[in-house]
Amino acid sequence: MPSRRFFLKQSAAATALAVATNAPAILKEDRLPIAVMGCGGMGSNHLKLLSTRKDVEIRYVCDVDANRLAAAAKTVESAGKAPVAVKDIRQILDDKSIKAVWMATPDHWHTPGAILAADAGKHVYVEKPCSHNVREGRLLIEAGERNKVVIQVGTQARSTKTVQEAMKRLHDGAIGDILAAKAWNSQLRRNLGKVKPTPPPAALDYELWQGPVPEAPHFSNRVPGMWRFFFDYGAGDLGNDGVHNIDVGCWGMGFTQLPTRVAALGGKYFFDDDQEWPDTQYMIAEFEHAGKTRQFIYEQRIWSPYVQEDYENGNAFYGTKGMLIIGHTVGWKLYGPKNKLIEEMKGSIDLPAHHTNFLDSIAGKAKPNAPATAGHIAAGVCHLANICTRLGRTVKFDPVKEVITGDEPANTMVKRKYRAGHWAVPKNA
Repeated sequence: MPSRRFFLKQSAAATALAVATNAPAILKEDRLPIAVMGCGGMGSNHLKLLSTRKDVEIRYVCDVDANRLAAAAKTVESAGKAPVAVKDIRQILDDKSIKAVWMATPDHWHTPGAILAADAGKHVYVEKPCSHNVREGRLLIEAGERNKVVIQVGTQARSTKTVQEAMKRLHDGAIGDILAAKAWNSQLRRNLGKVKPTPPPAALDYELWQGPVPEAPHFSNRVPGMWRFFFDYGAGDLGNDGVHNIDVGCWGMGFTQLPTRVAALGGKYFFDDDQEWPDTQYMIAEFEHAGKTRQFIYEQRIWSPYVQEDYENGNAFYGTKGMLIIGHTVGWKLYGPKNKLIEEMKGSIDLPAHHTNFLDSIAGKAKPNAPATAGHIAAGVCHLANICTRLGRTVKFDPVKEVITGDEPANTMVKRKYRAGHWAVPKNA
């Protein structure tokens, strides 16, 4: 039976963690007042799960599309109390009763919106990729630290028991010294066609949707959903699905900073449409870790819906004593010498557990499984790979200063251009 000293130590640890995250050790409210920003796509999945929880109360839903906003409000109301429905996030940020927000907007709003929320004293669950560019990732980390709030990135594999067990095997040395790892994203996306600018639909506040990015006409194959395949709004499928696998890869390798050298090639080899990011991409990055150089590879073919090493999207870790292959949404297999299967485990992704971990972190009972620091590394790898792909050359990166060295044109792409004077442009961006 645990001793009294044990319980005192646990209580002290929880109190210390609560102070560090600007939250009470035990929530005074039975239900934490929250808001959900961005109610389509992944946002709708969050709403369905959160509206049934007994430890949160969705007081606000926010979306710039009136139709999606109405549907979101109905989802929440059907599970209990009707929320306040707004299209402008500033209305939520001004309400001091709101303790946490779920940021499920398009990518170009992730960091700007999360920083605004953090500066308003809200804890933030921000969808992946947590940033649109390398610089934004660092600003997100600083916002969390500056405001002493919890930031959880939506890479839910980090709260999934199956994946956690795989990572434990790797970190405990089950396959020896891991010198190289690989991630892949293979699936079939759809052709976006070629369209001309059109007026935005009446239900959409396109000005608010664009936010702090440079103004551009409305295109029907960008909004909604497909914005991720265009330079100004997303990071391609590398930053969409690929970031999950890159995050698992960096986690398994134990990387705590960005790579020192990155090379990538790719382009549109299959789709003849308006999308700007590559449908085919290959990246090799070198990390300095534990006194050794480690290699990380990423492959993308979003026209090829075929499994690779048993998993459509996955990771492979190559160690001196074995190999581990994982599809983070499916399971994993661990091989020893002579390709002997030593252990395997199956299991699907656990989004509710990721929500619970975020809420426990706010309450001071845990630490976030996917903090901004981890999200920044995974997203940062995506952004550096995209820079190399667009420029067609290798870059050297200083992971301490977080700048590309010896190549000023490439270094300018570590940041982005914002709309001058917009209220959501992050400070020091």
